[in-house]
Amino acid sequence: MDPQSSPFLSIVIPIFNEEENIPVLWERLSRVLAEHFADPAHSWEVIFTDDGSRDRSLPMLVDIARAEPRVRVVEFNRNYGQHSAIFGAFAEVRGQVVVTLDADLQNPPEEIPKLVAKVEEGFDVVGGWRQGRTDNDSFFRTMPSKIVNAVTRKTTGVKLHDYGCMLRAYSREVVDAMLLCKERSSFIPALANSFARRITEVPVAHAERAAGESKYGVWKLINLQFDLLTSFSLLPLQMLSVFGVFTAGIGFLLFLGLVAYRFLHPEGTAQGVFTLFAILFFFVGCQFVAFGLLGEYIGRIYQEVRDRPRYMVRKVHQQK
Repeated sequence: MDPQSSPFLSIVIPIFNEEENIPVLWERLSRVLAEHFADPAHSWEVIFTDDGSRDRSLPMLVDIARAEPRVRVVEFNRNYGQHSAIFGAFAEVRGQVVVTLDADLQNPPEEIPKLVAKVEEGFDVVGGWRQGRTDNDSFFRTMPSKIVNAVTRKTTGVKLHDYGCMLRAYSREVVDAMLLCKERSSFIPALANSFARRITEVPVAHAERAAGESKYGVWKLINLQFDLLTSFSLLPLQMLSVFGVFTAGIGFLLFLGLVAYRFLHPEGTAQGVFTLFAILFFFVGCQFVAFGLLGEYIGRIYQEVRDRPRYMVRKVHQQK
């Protein structure tokens, strides 16, 4: 196959310090591609993005690209994060169907044909729905994921079970639409849904991480939640307005109550001082939460108006 021709399928895999998983990942992925996408009508390519790895991941990926003309490696100059790495690969894909896959093998490459078949049926976005995750992952991994899923469903209005699964398939039209979006903070599954006409999900297997450590700690999950809330919805700001009206009403009623108490019990006016302090501290705390949320929006606006690149590509490695 001419490596410069447009393939049917593009596989996108972000890589950050995954030297232990790359050999097994490539062996399993290449076997799946050979078994299910061998005919010319289902030609393929694989785009790896090295997201500033500090181990041997990059030279290992370059060796694969030198041996296989249908593989390219996008090398970032430093670490920018998983979603930027995916966008970096999206800019290079030529396929009509684009599948994203993590390198940790928690979502098996063997599940890719399921998602591709759904796109061929006419769906624009096909999400993976991880099965048996509660058996393989700890409470501290599953609970934040449930919160993200619940908030995403509420924010986007698309009721999918698993927004955290990176094994997803997109039509080329949806990928091209996402590439037109230049915001720095974005949650790709939610962004894709905003451009898709037909969306579905399929059950996929879920396993323990093959090797290495998860790149998503608690802080990254929190940051992802803020990306989701501030990038796709004004609901938090609207909730602050509603809460402000509610607390103003409560304060006015409390004021009327204190005035009435003053006239009815003039000798006991100092008895409620500590209660008032407690109420005051509560509302002061709410104000600081509100300031923090407003700061998140303002900070992200500041990032956008600077218009800095989402990532910098040092080099694209491929067979000459």
